[in-house]
Amino acid sequence: MRSAAYTIRSKPACHTRFVDPLSELRDLISRLDRTPRRGSWLPGMRVLAATDPTAPRPSVTQPTFALVAGGEKRTVLAGHEFTYGAGQYLVTTLDLPVTAHITRADPFSAFGLALRPELIIQLLVDSPKADSPGPGIGTADAGDRLLEAVVRLLRLVEHPHDFAVLARDAEKEIHWRLLTGPLAGLVRQVGYADSHVALAGRAARWITDRFDQHIRMAELAAHMGVSTATLNRHFRAATAMSPLQYQKHVRLQRARIRLAATPDDVAAAGFAVGYDSPSQFSREYRRMFGSPPGEDARRLSVAADAGDL
Repeated sequence: MRSAAYTIRSKPACHTRFVDPLSELRDLISRLDRTPRRGSWLPGMRVLAATDPTAPRPSVTQPTFALVAGGEKRTVLAGHEFTYGAGQYLVTTLDLPVTAHITRADPFSAFGLALRPELIIQLLVDSPKADSPGPGIGTADAGDRLLEAVVRLLRLVEHPHDFAVLARDAEKEIHWRLLTGPLAGLVRQVGYADSHVALAGRAARWITDRFDQHIRMAELAAHMGVSTATLNRHFRAATAMSPLQYQKHVRLQRARIRLAATPDDVAAAGFAVGYDSPSQFSREYRRMFGSPPGEDARRLSVAADAGDL
């Protein structure tokens, strides 16, 4: 009796068409920007597609990885500019008061993902050593491996059952690529509880929670468990500003956001963010944003009506 035999026949060899990961990334973002099911995505995961440049917008960042697939964006921190275009990314490792805007949209497309300290801690053991580049923000070119990791994650979004099972693995790969890329030293700081970035991050959150109050440096240093001199040194290294300058940036950015919504209430905006003196508020606002709050508020109102805000 002849036994049954099973033969696995291989398919004829064929040539696979090369797909540029950056091009595929732009296509995926364009499709996913219109999806309504973002609640099921990973925390801090987002995509953005835009056809026009935007006006500068103040915000306070969180530890984030932001990759531009098309167009160009500029982020400003305490007078330091970080411009990144297609195939480049920005990393921030703590809460930073920045102003950012799309400078070129042809069209603009970008992907963002929150950095997870607990995941970075897991990966630190196996990642190569790297020096920190300084302040808790930086830009770099994304290599093909990082681009492909992001593409794999976004492909999963279009297959919800696969996403539920495999998205965390794709997120882990993205963190690994960041820990082995040109900003590795910066990203590693997120996982070190005793790093100057981690210390500055804790101090920044403490200040942000009390941005409208009078802050005593000795009290903040004691809360962080370090001397005032140590706190100032580490905070300035991570944020490019002193703690009190940081508080001023947060105050004025919150005031500007308020003025964009209520442009006729300049005095109230100053008081709401902790200024007792309207003249001091006006003087510091003009120094930061280039025009007094009333004039800037009217411009912000026109920009909002035009859809820029």
